[in-house]
Amino acid sequence: MALTPEIQQKVNTWLTGSYDADTQAEVRQMLADNQEDTLNDAFYRDLEFGTGGLRGVMGVGSNRMNRYTLGMATQGLSNYLLKSFPNQEIKVAIAHDSRNNSKLFARIAAGIFSANGITVYLFEDLRPTPELSYTIRHLECQSGVVITASHNPKEYNGYKVYWQDGAQVVSPHDKNIIQEVNAIHSVDEVKFAPNESRIHMVGADIDEAYLNEVQKLSINPAAIQRQHDLKIVYTPLHGTGITLVPKALQRFGFTNVHIVQEQATPDGNFPTVQSPNPEEKAAMQIALDQAKQLDADLVIATDPDSDRVGIGVKNHKNEWVLVNGNQTAALLTHYLLSARAQAGKMTDQDYIVYTIVTSDVLGDIGRAHGVKSYQTLTGFKYIAGVIRELEGNATYIGGGEESYGYMIGDFVRDKDAISACAMIAEMAAVAKDKGQTLYEALVQMYATYGLYQESLISLTKKGQRGAEEIQEMMRDLRANPPATIAGSPVVEVRDYQLGRIRNVRTGEEFPTGLEKSNVLQFITEDGSKISARPSGTEPKIKFYFSVKHPLASAVDFDMIDKKLTDRIGAIIEDMQLK
Repeated sequence: MALTPEIQQKVNTWLTGSYDADTQAEVRQMLADNQEDTLNDAFYRDLEFGTGGLRGVMGVGSNRMNRYTLGMATQGLSNYLLKSFPNQEIKVAIAHDSRNNSKLFARIAAGIFSANGITVYLFEDLRPTPELSYTIRHLECQSGVVITASHNPKEYNGYKVYWQDGAQVVSPHDKNIIQEVNAIHSVDEVKFAPNESRIHMVGADIDEAYLNEVQKLSINPAAIQRQHDLKIVYTPLHGTGITLVPKALQRFGFTNVHIVQEQATPDGNFPTVQSPNPEEKAAMQIALDQAKQLDADLVIATDPDSDRVGIGVKNHKNEWVLVNGNQTAALLTHYLLSARAQAGKMTDQDYIVYTIVTSDVLGDIGRAHGVKSYQTLTGFKYIAGVIRELEGNATYIGGGEESYGYMIGDFVRDKDAISACAMIAEMAAVAKDKGQTLYEALVQMYATYGLYQESLISLTKKGQRGAEEIQEMMRDLRANPPATIAGSPVVEVRDYQLGRIRNVRTGEEFPTGLEKSNVLQFITEDGSKISARPSGTEPKIKFYFSVKHPLASAVDFDMIDKKLTDRIGAIIEDMQLK
């Protein structure tokens, strides 16, 4: 495909503008090798600074993650901070994960902030994203940045922006920052020359303060003391978890933690996995194999920036199985509420939060304990938004989303795999103290509330055409919603972009009560929930499936579970998503 005039103009700008020699040489080489497809993808648009920041493939070009796209984003954020906090000392905290170029990008960002007269607290080395969230409030910063692409493949990196409450930016700041970033039209406007006197390195002191807060979350230290030798296998998947997860487990009192040495060293190439994502069994296979050899009680794995955690347990057949994000969120919620009740810590002001694509069993658990629950759009910035609204009037206990993110307590305002690992281990110790495995505790929980089963299909659509296909799929679903799904009539359509819920039978409409977002949900007569949502961070469209059935007894678990698996399969086939 030949270069369009617009793309050719962008390429010429990079060849003649204030870009370093290596960057320009790489662009010239791509031209010499007639790499039109690569050039088109690298320059067909500017890497979008979205509501959470930047995320993209690393490389040269306006649609790539590099020092210039990061630099323009940082200059735009600096400009917004200077306008938002006039006549104040503005402070920003910066952390980074183990990805290739993360440390370099963090240093570049620190330099630009400092050149704009902003005080910077830069972590001396890699640190988990939740610690960055904590640090913003701890050091009374107005903003913060973490360099990470979470669990994306190794080619990616990203730039997440936080506000002074430690949460990722939300309206109106997100849109205002985007405007400021888009107003930067040339790299010549970026102040790259650092003011070193404004850059302060931080590390161990923040670690200590953060871990003290994590330790306070423990509800049942006596059970841990009795089960301190619970055999835990932990893998950081070459990421930042190695800095704090072992310390957090030690603080809780666990003495028998086995770290997967093949994956213990931070490495942005993630050499032992195809994708460093604890949602995928392949990423956890080495840990599962080690757990089998050791006859362990629990496997835990964190993603590169340690905001997500995956777990493995032994089932009733003594086979190692993975517990998915919905199940873990439900287990944690059930444990937090029941353990707090037993410890006499419950109050009338307690509440939990979960997202609209997370299992509704969390709401059932909340109601059973007399605890109010709130639902939000996908993303912990919305969960943090509920905390911000209710702060001082109600007590946030915990929350989560199906994509393996959980937040316990409110000292962090983003998903936090460090505290989640510690609480998951405590939950396993309490179960073992009762003579149960964590798997048996899971089945018992579902026997109490009914068996929910969830599944997810992600369709990857790369490049310019892929983005168009995703939008076409959403437009078609809106224009032609299914009347039935797998034989069950659709009784409710929830369109979060239009902000309305429609009763299909009566035609009545109600507001969603949430911010507008490109999400569609179809509720069927048999209680199934199907959600469609384009990813905000990857070139994917995601379809979420949730089905449920009463579970009279734990002995019926396998039979009902199989029935629900078949139902989800029928839904996927009917919607032609295979």
